[in-house]
Amino acid sequence: MADEPVAPSMSSTRLPREGEILGVVIGTLGGGRLHVACKDGKERVCRIPGKIRRNIWVRDNDIVIIIPWEIGGDKKGDIVWRYNKYQAEFLRSKGYIQ
Repeated sequence: MADEPVAPSMSSTRLPREGEILGVVIGTLGGGRLHVACKDGKERVCRIPGKIRRNIWVRDNDIVIIIPWEIGGDKKGDIVWRYNKYQAEFLRSKGYIQ
């Protein structure tokens, strides 16, 4: 008999570090660019760097960590992390996102 799947441990969930912001993907623009609503109230066009572009698949309503650019940081940024559904639920339960 197969057991029910167990959610991974949340003790190792990555949290935003200094200079990083949580955001929610609200649309795809093509070419590895996404429209992200950030927790600081700004909307940014963020790109997925080639280093992680091959490894993750980012969709609408995914929770991500972004790093705003030094120049044009209020409008542009890079995505550095995408949370899976278990990690997103953990963030909601701890009050990091709504």
